[in-house]
Amino acid sequence: MQFIFHTDAKNKTLNIEEELHKYIFKVRRHNIEKELYFRNLKDKNIYKYKVLSINRRRTTLKLIDFEELIIEPSKKLHIGWCLIDFKSIEKNIASLNELGVTKITFIDCEYSQKYKINYEKLNKLLINSSQQSGRSNIIELDNCDNLDDFIKENKNSYMFNFSKNSIDNKKNDIDTIILGCEGGFSKNEISKFEQNKIVGIDSNIILRSETAIITIASKLLV
Repeated sequence: MQFIFHTDAKNKTLNIEEELHKYIFKVRRHNIEKELYFRNLKDKNIYKYKVLSINRRRTTLKLIDFEELIIEPSKKLHIGWCLIDFKSIEKNIASLNELGVTKITFIDCEYSQKYKINYEKLNKLLINSSQQSGRSNIIELDNCDNLDDFIKENKNSYMFNFSKNSIDNKKNDIDTIILGCEGGFSKNEISKFEQNKIVGIDSNIILRSETAIITIASKLLV
């Protein structure tokens, strides 16, 4: 673990209780003589604390130092993800965070089913991912009612679909890309994009949406 998330990190004293207390000192068996590093994921700083007092259920920490430490992807990537089963999103969100995706907007596309997104759960997974990887922020999550609205707000969007235009050749041009749901895109949705704005990979195999998004992030960011 590269740091620990706490909303109050930066305060001169920090109280650790309940599940976090148990995780740090019972699960990870942290040595109370060693410093602990925290982020609040609101600013760019990392905060160093030491144990001031400890008992079975609560620890009070004292701030001893802090510094600005930015660990973020060098390239920004915004993915418009047509809604799929939340379980598949949940399963892949941490990997996308580690790969460096900047933002994901969930879009209600024509073939999307009416899935509900548990943003609170996703944010917990993202925070845990950044704690493990050291990333100093997390993926920004958003939603959009339809593809037309998304395109209006993101005019330089590309579409990931079957295409002779290789995504590899557009790596430096793409900062926003749209991925279909399990049913893919409708003819109407495809018609909204010029052919040079539709990119694909060198494969005739149909990828599941959750496989495609990892492929996109890997090709454009790594």
